[in-house]
Amino acid sequence: MKTLFTPEQVAQYNTDGYIVVENFCYPQEIDRLMTIAYEDKNIRSNAWDLDDQSGKKTKLSLWYTPGNNPYGYLTRSERMVNRVAQLMEGNGRICHYHSKLMQKEPRVGGAWEWHQDYGYWYKNQFMYPDQLMSVMVALTTANKGNGCLQVIKGSHKLGRVNHGFAGEQVGADMVMVNNALKTMELVYCELHPGDALFFHSNLLHRSEANLSDNSRWSVISCYSAESNLAYNEPSSAWKIPVEIVPDNALMEWETESFSEKDFLKKENDEALKESGWETKL
Repeated sequence: MKTLFTPEQVAQYNTDGYIVVENFCYPQEIDRLMTIAYEDKNIRSNAWDLDDQSGKKTKLSLWYTPGNNPYGYLTRSERMVNRVAQLMEGNGRICHYHSKLMQKEPRVGGAWEWHQDYGYWYKNQFMYPDQLMSVMVALTTANKGNGCLQVIKGSHKLGRVNHGFAGEQVGADMVMVNNALKTMELVYCELHPGDALFFHSNLLHRSEANLSDNSRWSVISCYSAESNLAYNEPSSAWKIPVEIVPDNALMEWETESFSEKDFLKKENDEALKESGWETKL
């Protein structure tokens, strides 16, 4: 396997719970992904509105299978999957759990409470949080003004924190969060379009409402090691190893469009609440 992170970067990830890769995607790749996000009718028609506690809304479109389209090619790319495999340090082949297009629109894009991804993936009974991680690729600029991701550096070492419902979201126990904020560093992950943030499933993170005049869009792909069993996950994607494609596939290969059946539907609301799907960045 081609080495993409240095040993020092892997050590940094293990210490901090996250790592940023600048210029992970080229500008023309981001332009293509944004064009599809605006023009693909199935992405738009399958975007849910999720409310924060003040009533502001964030849209997301979520799918399990990384297909033969530019989003699928990014998710399955060598640069992505090989890096994920490095950070999971030899725990078997890599499987794609799900991806989501996050759309925080100007002035109305809602906040997300402090949470860990494993705080709700635990309900799906994945055995090993160290074999779960997410990669967020910024499609637009993310900064403090438009509600960029905030993380508590090193908080993945706390283990799983208790989570409970708060409106349409699942949030972490705020006593533990406040203790973590007294103990560890709060970091605003400001990203340029094309930058990528790799982060551990137990890293505490949140984002504020987008009160700016600029959109904050990103695509987030979540991965699990093939050896990481899930005993309460209705989808099958989590146990299917990724078919890796070369990095140039996103721009050069023939593509297919998304289909209606690719997306998780919000009308399955009760099932979503049982599995914690409503908690998304």
